[in-house]
Amino acid sequence: MSDDKKSKTPKDTHYARLRRTFRDQKAGGPPAFRTRPPTPPGEAAAEGLIRLYGLHTVREAIDNPRRRIKSMLVTRNAAERLEIGNVAALPFPAEIVEPRDIDRITGSDAVHQGVLIEAEPLRPKRLDALGDTKLVLVLDQVTDPHNVGAIMRSAVAFGAGALITTARHSPQESGVLAKAASGALEHIDQIEVKNLADAIGQLHEADFQTIGLDSDGPAELETSFSGGKIALVLGAEGKGLRQRTRETVTTLARLDMPGAIRSLNVSNAAAVSLYAAKRFLGS
Repeated sequence: MSDDKKSKTPKDTHYARLRRTFRDQKAGGPPAFRTRPPTPPGEAAAEGLIRLYGLHTVREAIDNPRRRIKSMLVTRNAAERLEIGNVAALPFPAEIVEPRDIDRITGSDAVHQGVLIEAEPLRPKRLDALGDTKLVLVLDQVTDPHNVGAIMRSAVAFGAGALITTARHSPQESGVLAKAASGALEHIDQIEVKNLADAIGQLHEADFQTIGLDSDGPAELETSFSGGKIALVLGAEGKGLRQRTRETVTTLARLDMPGAIRSLNVSNAAAVSLYAAKRFLGS
């Protein structure tokens, strides 16, 4: 049998289907291949309120006695996963809705998992309310809410007692930050300061060793620890720690990375540093 008379192999048929699919999509596509345009976010929350979404985020918010929730939208499936037997019994107004109803508020790109609450933001604490914690994180103008949320998650996982940020050049509490934190927002004290150098000085007075993470630091982080209290100071990606911060911390240290890539995302650097500090502190 000549080649032109041979039957098409399954592989030929597979690629033929793919080619037809791409042709259809380019031409507008049959109904099965047309993508629904994304839903943009709706109007912002009322003044003084924020919107939080996602199963872990909302569950931890409900369980946090400091969190003042004003309303909830939840799908039946999400209510079951949150183990909410009767939404009418909740101590705030709640309504069973369809996922698209939440999409209209958050936008369809937000991974809300079928639940949204409106609540008052948590009030940041003062530095003099730090308490007796032995481990804190200090962020020097880290502005990406995804990174700050991920840092919060690691901080709670490794038992850090507080996250210290500046009042300016830091992300405000939001649905994006809270979703990245996956519930950690409700479990760590957030302390806002006006002047970071002054705050680091107050940490020194409270017997904290302040270690600034710097890729060109003179010593490895693991060999830099001393004393019984540690404050890890991290700067924004790209520019790193500001010069004034570098001059104020007790020491500058680096994460030793033998691989071809010599730097980490700031949230990953925070997690590694917290692990090392917790091991040094021994609890």
